[in-house]
Amino acid sequence: MKIRNIQVARGIHWVEIQEADLRILCGCPADSVKHLIKRGLILSQEVQGVVCETGPNAILLSDLALQNGELANLAEFPVLQMLYKQGMILPGHPNNTGKKPMLIGLPEQVSAQMRYIYRGNYGLISKEEIMQTGVAEAEAEEMMRLKLKFAFGRIQPTEELLEWRMIDNDLAEPAPGVLLRRLETNVFEISFAGETVVIDLNLAPDETYESAYPLGFRRYDPEYFSVIHSGEGDGWDVSRPSMSSILTYQGRLYLIDAGPNLAHILAALGIGIDQVDGIFHTHAHDDHFAGLTALMRSGHRIRYFATPLVRSTVAKKLSALLDAEEDHVIHDYFKVHDLALGQWNDIDGLEVKPVFSPHPVETTLFMFRALWGDGYRSYGHFADVVSLDVLKGMVVSGPALPGLSQEMFEAVKSAYLVPADVKKIDVGGGLIHGAAKDFKSDSSGRILLAHRAGDLTPEEKEIGSSAAFGTSDVLIQGQSEGLRRFAYALLEKHLVGVPVQHLRTLLNHAVVEINPGAIFLKEGEMPGEIILILSGIVEKIRTRDGIFAALSAGALIGSISALTGHSSHHTYRAASFVQALRFPASLFVEIVRRNGLLDRMQNSFDLRAFLEATNILGEGIPAVTMHHMIEGAKTHRFEAGTVIPSEDLDTLNLIRKGRVERSAGGVVLDVLERFDHFGEEEAIFKVPCQFRLTALEATDVIQIQGSLLADVPIVRWKLFESYQRRTKQISHLLSAKGSFINWRDTFSVRIAHMDMHHKKLIEIGNAVLENLRTDKRGVATMRALDALADYVHYHFDAEEELMDLYAYPGAAQHKERHRELTLQAHDYLKRIHTGEKPSEAEFRHFFESWLIHHILGEDKNYGAYLNSRGVF
Repeated sequence: MKIRNIQVARGIHWVEIQEADLRILCGCPADSVKHLIKRGLILSQEVQGVVCETGPNAILLSDLALQNGELANLAEFPVLQMLYKQGMILPGHPNNTGKKPMLIGLPEQVSAQMRYIYRGNYGLISKEEIMQTGVAEAEAEEMMRLKLKFAFGRIQPTEELLEWRMIDNDLAEPAPGVLLRRLETNVFEISFAGETVVIDLNLAPDETYESAYPLGFRRYDPEYFSVIHSGEGDGWDVSRPSMSSILTYQGRLYLIDAGPNLAHILAALGIGIDQVDGIFHTHAHDDHFAGLTALMRSGHRIRYFATPLVRSTVAKKLSALLDAEEDHVIHDYFKVHDLALGQWNDIDGLEVKPVFSPHPVETTLFMFRALWGDGYRSYGHFADVVSLDVLKGMVVSGPALPGLSQEMFEAVKSAYLVPADVKKIDVGGGLIHGAAKDFKSDSSGRILLAHRAGDLTPEEKEIGSSAAFGTSDVLIQGQSEGLRRFAYALLEKHLVGVPVQHLRTLLNHAVVEINPGAIFLKEGEMPGEIILILSGIVEKIRTRDGIFAALSAGALIGSISALTGHSSHHTYRAASFVQALRFPASLFVEIVRRNGLLDRMQNSFDLRAFLEATNILGEGIPAVTMHHMIEGAKTHRFEAGTVIPSEDLDTLNLIRKGRVERSAGGVVLDVLERFDHFGEEEAIFKVPCQFRLTALEATDVIQIQGSLLADVPIVRWKLFESYQRRTKQISHLLSAKGSFINWRDTFSVRIAHMDMHHKKLIEIGNAVLENLRTDKRGVATMRALDALADYVHYHFDAEEELMDLYAYPGAAQHKERHRELTLQAHDYLKRIHTGEKPSEAEFRHFFESWLIHHILGEDKNYGAYLNSRGVF
């Protein structure tokens, strides 16, 4: 057998062809390296007397950036393993033969990974980018000198570190004689010397990527002020999550960092994502960053706390991964709260001080304190730090050399040794992590050593303690029943207008604990009790309709069945330890009836049941938000043969009955049926629809205004995933037919942010083309043209701001060219507004000569200039 194929985990395969010296990691979601280590596919070895690791030398990327809401391509750690642990980049290493790690995939996925790895390596890459976050010029220059020292004197484009093979509709040859081709989305054929294997990287609708380590289940016990230890390992530790903590303060939960498998970690602790109030973010390396998208699947916008330096780095990296605009990628899903560096910031009584920490990317340590007794109780979270020996070796005397000043070294050393009641410290060693010996004289009350793979050494055990997963340090003990107060707040939202005495009647029942794996209501059963989830995660399942949803705090289970007298439509099963308020169903019905809510609630049951059966609205929707959706929802019927007009595409349409054909460029793409949706392009993302939608039979839809959905992260996130899939589907299918203008690598100006703008302009231009083919009334065409004009203004402003930031020598001429293009666009739009309707061919000629030629000409020039300054 010449091709060795091993399924490592869901969505991860290992393909090895020894004769071709090719070892492909197929699929690289979070912690894929840990999966390889656990399967024995990465081992320690000795080569010519040098100890190093085995492992892959190529990565086959998923066609899809997201699968079931999770990031599918996270190549940062696999690439680091190849470069450093295998030695492919280390000077004088026997494995440094000139061969580079290889990325294989669709052009857009390869490009996205290149940009994301670049930001993961360096963070902000220029003095100008640092100053954009509010840092003074002298301080920004000092930060850049330190960054260059970590980068061995030069920031390298990712293209110098890696090689790549693009695979779309053509064959790729990653090694001599090895052929790789795409059969369909995420399905690939690899052949060599007469043998063939097929690799399928798709996840089923009910599947998620697996955690590399089991965690079991823990009980979450809220305290007034405490630290729950949710991770003590690092990005290579196969047995533990990466270094992280969870703070409880006055009934609120705050995460410190969001490493890989965050949803799995929270579930093991009995915490639902909707219980999280905020996250404090130290930096953007994957072992502290990769779980951030799990928080985007919350029913409310979680608060995001970081310094502008860290936030900017995170936005740029996340933007690259998602191919989304960095101005919106965090703000659309989180409530952003910038923290002042080096100062105490008051967060609802919890005080936090972010402290600058030297690291290859922008990083802060956090000190937390809460007023108590005759002073404060405090916690220090020190991820990531650098050993003082390494830092001392970076000290230089001249201000022009890469490194840091003696003054900065002393300031960092002093910050490291500030005492706290409890302090968790990175002791990962090496060039960019800490050393336990630096904290031997630290006067903190309790020191915890973390951020390393494996056990502590005897010397380290004399300095600090370890913390097992799920254990906690209580800084201030709680004295009030926070869980019941929380239950009361939830009941108020479910039963609007019900008087206090009736809510207290329900509240005066047992708070119970449900064990992981326990079914407490089956499909077809009548509930005798109502369950209000207070903490933990509950699975809602109906396999015959493909419904697999996760419910957390605030879900009221059994209420609809109790009020309608109909049996449960779903099975409910605890996925973690669950705490819940349990009260009799008959009592709940009587309270609803006495307060005159029964008729109103019964009238909405059918609609609520339908909405909760859809993938988009089936989980994580707060009670108040669902109530507003039901009140604002409209029912509309499209008769058979109706082309759905543009005015019905600025709302989210959920198909309740019937079928809708989706086509573009005269090609049928798919048929949408019950529970499917359309219209999210304009309703949520404010982009004209590129499709023609035709009712194949009498079709009833529920229409919900985008304003009711845009601020619900889990809904926005699911719609973003489906929107991206549809956009890429239309691009790949129709570009070959010439029906649409397709983004090509030759259009790239090699500035990630501007490439995204140009892609958006082409997407809107394609919407205009489709409307010119199908929009007989001209209304949709005008809307699309107006959207194009608006985005052109936005893009030109952003482009000019970027040129000014870096003092581009050709800025004046470029701005003049923008003015000329703007006048041409206005003249073109004016003619159309006065009744002239261009043909599809006329608009295409105008668009390509007006914009595409500008990108290929003038924009390429500033791109080359900025690339020379390290901006990509």
